[in-house]
Amino acid sequence: MAALDAHFGAAMREALAGGAPEDIAVLTQAMAGAAGPVAGLAGDWRCRTLKLGEISALVVYGNFDCRITEAGPGRWEMQKRTGSQRTEGAIVSGPGGTLTYYGVGYVAGGPAVDYAGLPPDDQTAIEPGQTVAQPGIVEQVSQTHARVLFPDPILESRFDILYLTR
Repeated sequence: MAALDAHFGAAMREALAGGAPEDIAVLTQAMAGAAGPVAGLAGDWRCRTLKLGEISALVVYGNFDCRITEAGPGRWEMQKRTGSQRTEGAIVSGPGGTLTYYGVGYVAGGPAVDYAGLPPDDQTAIEPGQTVAQPGIVEQVSQTHARVLFPDPILESRFDILYLTR
């Protein structure tokens, strides 16, 4: 997470230089607004993944269903419930109100383990479901707009954004 801004900057250069105008418009919407205090994060959301850089300049997927549930003080559980590529894990409030997502990404048949069950030093996908670590930073912009930032994901891109709306 320490290199989040460096990864984001490099990925944005690729996305803006080579992305389709309609995809750049979605990227702009996803990144608009400053992160604010957490208020009403729990609930059902529409979510779409944006993949920036590396294999393609910018890929924007359609909307899927995500759900965030409260799991105690300063803690939530998030689950992308539809689509072939999914994620699930814990959102934890840290110093200064920073929200960190400790999740796993997986495809059909997964996840093989939760985030805590992943090997600490190996980023090899675990079967079934090609389960990989998917840590990120959660930013809630408003009651209807949030995002999860995934710097340097293991698969397919330089930077991923899960754009949440309702």
